[in-house]
Amino acid sequence: MTNIHDIQTPALLADADALEHNLKTMAAAVPGPRLRPHVKAHKCTALAKMQARAGHKSFTCATIREIEGMAAAGLGDDLLLANEVLDARRLAAVKARVTVAVDSAPTILAAAQAGIREVLIDVNVGLPRCGCPPGDAGRLADLARGKGLKVRGVMGYEGHVVGLDDRTTREKLTADAMGLLLQGHQAAGGDIISAGGTGTYDINVWANEIQAGSYVLMDTTYAKLGLPFRQGLTVLATVISVSSSYAVGDCGLKALGMDHGNPSIDGGHQVLFVSDEHITFVPSSPMKPGDRIRVMPAHIDPTIAYHERMHLVRGEEILETWPIDLRGW
Repeated sequence: MTNIHDIQTPALLADADALEHNLKTMAAAVPGPRLRPHVKAHKCTALAKMQARAGHKSFTCATIREIEGMAAAGLGDDLLLANEVLDARRLAAVKARVTVAVDSAPTILAAAQAGIREVLIDVNVGLPRCGCPPGDAGRLADLARGKGLKVRGVMGYEGHVVGLDDRTTREKLTADAMGLLLQGHQAAGGDIISAGGTGTYDINVWANEIQAGSYVLMDTTYAKLGLPFRQGLTVLATVISVSSSYAVGDCGLKALGMDHGNPSIDGGHQVLFVSDEHITFVPSSPMKPGDRIRVMPAHIDPTIAYHERMHLVRGEEILETWPIDLRGW
């Protein structure tokens, strides 16, 4: 077996024990089809196959590329493209059950023209992104049915809520958001109410599908919430320079998702700043060039998307290496 000291850095590591724990914990809490894992979190069909073996066989995708890759990997039983698209022609060639989110007449028309058979009406539940007003959901559902589409139900993402530190606040704002989604569902009809994320997976009792993704490997942002999942993703870096008051590793902005702030470094080292190809930190103990550090990202989704491969590890031993094969659009 390969050792982590034998690979070039920066390198993406997934802890096998943490991953197994997270999969089992989520499968027990949200079993079977109630969880529709979001593969945008990891963009890796090898990991998605582990989720399927844990009982979660329907998936959420963010891009057409993810839909195509999941179908090609034999994971196309029930794929949701939880994103509006105005050019869905590539989906016509996908051998899978594909449902697409729509929130307007143009997105409904694009789905119909591409031969898509099933849609969810995307409802804005407070996150200023995609989604129609709840009061428009019924009209759009009727329009979709008039175009020959089956309306499976509604979806809405409380993304403005999932990362809030205070659980009481998360509970209240999730209830408010789901009140809007239920209004849309009452008007639109269908069996599915799809929502939720890692931060609200056990709070959102209104949705019958939860779209959590980051739970599989976690990050420092979600770790602050006291969830029962373990941090399992790190970026392995090499110390390349040491001064009297700081050290520098070869892991920078192009290897880390930084939209949620600075990463942390295992071992209690204090991160000062991150630049293109460097992380500058104050060591908690003496370091020398050639030492290895493990950097814990604040947001796993973009971090993983920066890398071509992920190494599944136990301690310092590499068990498997998986391609991040759902990258791109």
